[in-house]
Amino acid sequence: MDKNDTRQTKTGADFPVVMEGLMGPVTLYDTTLRDGSQSEDIQFTIEDKIRIAIELDLLGVDYIEGGWPGANPKDIEFFRRIREIPLSRSKMAAFGSTRKAHNKTSEDPVLKALLASETPVVTIFGKSWSLHVKEVLNVSAAKNAEMIRESVAFLKDHGREVVYDAEHFFDGYKDNPDFAIDTIKAASEAGADWVILCDTNGGTLPWELSEIFGETKKAISTPLGIHAHNDCELAVANSLGAVRLGARQIHGTINGIGERCGNANLLSVMANLSLKMGMEVSTPEALSRLKHLASLLFELQNRPLPKNLPFVGESAFAHKGGVHVHAIRKNSRAYEHIDPASVGNRQRILLSEHSGKSNLIEKARQYGISMDGESPEAEKILHRLKELEHQGFQFEGAEASFELLMRAAMGTMQPFFTIEFFHILMDQQSSRQGGLSEATMRIRVGESHEHTAALGNGPVNALDLVLRKALTPFYPEVSEIRLVDYKVRVLTGDRGTSSGVRVLIQSGVGSQLWGTVGVSENVISASLMALKDSIDYWLLKSGVKPK
Repeated sequence: MDKNDTRQTKTGADFPVVMEGLMGPVTLYDTTLRDGSQSEDIQFTIEDKIRIAIELDLLGVDYIEGGWPGANPKDIEFFRRIREIPLSRSKMAAFGSTRKAHNKTSEDPVLKALLASETPVVTIFGKSWSLHVKEVLNVSAAKNAEMIRESVAFLKDHGREVVYDAEHFFDGYKDNPDFAIDTIKAASEAGADWVILCDTNGGTLPWELSEIFGETKKAISTPLGIHAHNDCELAVANSLGAVRLGARQIHGTINGIGERCGNANLLSVMANLSLKMGMEVSTPEALSRLKHLASLLFELQNRPLPKNLPFVGESAFAHKGGVHVHAIRKNSRAYEHIDPASVGNRQRILLSEHSGKSNLIEKARQYGISMDGESPEAEKILHRLKELEHQGFQFEGAEASFELLMRAAMGTMQPFFTIEFFHILMDQQSSRQGGLSEATMRIRVGESHEHTAALGNGPVNALDLVLRKALTPFYPEVSEIRLVDYKVRVLTGDRGTSSGVRVLIQSGVGSQLWGTVGVSENVISASLMALKDSIDYWLLKSGVKPK
């Protein structure tokens, strides 16, 4: 961070937050492994769930909802295995429903499965909206209240801490306040430890939530919590608003994943409670793991973390406009609301055609290059940058290519090798799907030449392999590089198949990752350009001397 950044961890300390009727600490309840797994593109293995649970415990989450043991064998197995793993802080919770109308509590399969999971906490949901009771369950209001009361009492009799989720509570209250209140009174009178007001459809506005929550807390003495969905993109705002009104438990998921538009993003909730509202829901050390956990969740699903996620996304503290960069060079507070390191993130300076000299100088400083804003080199690089971006280059995801460009302009970069020529042959008669490709290449390293060929699954793979093969005798370090990601983007579609393309490549060695870019009307040439930059960058960072 900038040496002038003097922000305190709790940036809200100078602006006291008035809490209405809040007694005791706020607890965090994570439902990633159950509600989050209902997200359209999410599928967790048992191993994934165990790893995430361990990470949530390290984060300091109070409750981890592991799944619905009566719904599938995977969740039953998860609860069996998680019992063997000691958690330092988090309590495991099993999720299910109240008993069915025609079942006795002692014989209801859902309640029996919840007890069989052997978790110290059990969470059950019941209906708070008369529409559901009359048209979905087809039972009377009295029967619905009886199901809630008897289910909670049964679980309490078996020594469990009971969290009661009042499903569709806000919609139910708006439709019939007395009916909704009666349902949570049933849970409270039966001994529920928590009553959680659920905005299940995610359609409640903050001022509606404020009014309803304020009235509801007068009706029961059981501690209240909030479970907000994000269909109006208000889940985090509604969760924080509920805390101000007295909610003592917040439900959410990592990165806000979940059914439809998802749940309250528990990572954003934690950051706001800790850094904005001055509430110690986690330690500074644990908060610094937020970005790690956000990335891990999507890594387990083989998906990239969305760049624009608040607090943890790559773009959360990225600066592109020259005016912004000029200001943060003097004081990072000018355009950053917290210290990025407090949530495990970092400040990034982006380069684009919108960039000014401030961006360039700051970026050079990050690379350890001293540059005067008035120097001819600075003007040259800035002009070249805008020229290349006009052609279709994009350096925001290819900072390695930009560093090579900048070092070359500064005269501090000598070529490691030169590609003298290459050609590609493709065999469409092969029994292998898509056919094999052969790449032949001649390179020059110093005064030496190497002429070789390689077979690959497609032309880009063949190019990658032949380039490594040709260079390995001179630079063995290239064998360490792996291709992590490869993307092709058509720049304009108005010229059909003759349109220019941009190739972005992400490469890695161990935990180190870097991006490079190539642009051409020929996808093979663009790919080779990005591959060459990738190898040049690794040789530069490895401290290898050009031959």
